[in-house]
Amino acid sequence: MSEQRPAAVIRDDEEMEYEPLDLADGVTRAVMLDESDGTPNFRMRQYKLEPGATVPKHTNEVEHEVYNVSGEYVVGIDDEEYTVSEGDTLLIPAGAVHWFRNESEEESHFVCVVPNGDTGTELLDEEN
Repeated sequence: MSEQRPAAVIRDDEEMEYEPLDLADGVTRAVMLDESDGTPNFRMRQYKLEPGATVPKHTNEVEHEVYNVSGEYVVGIDDEEYTVSEGDTLLIPAGAVHWFRNESEEESHFVCVVPNGDTGTELLDEEN
């Protein structure tokens, strides 16, 4: 029994369709690659945070690997806040409380890779 490997996919940024993120104002997301492209393990998404945009506190059942393409924003992971700049990478462990806030005057872009399937997102109220 032989498994067929997926075909190579090359997608230009112009082909990406950015859609508003339901849980945050000023944030859009484009799926770069996912299961529909034949990815066996992971999906890749790009987020754009407008100036002043905030992604509320939440957790996920899966880890996130993040690469900051451009701009600067603040990310909170558990009880710490970090300023993330262009070219920075970060690991958000599964189960970590995290949030994003663009305090700059410029749009920020980051790429996020997560395992395929349900990420188990749980929004937290501000008291958590």
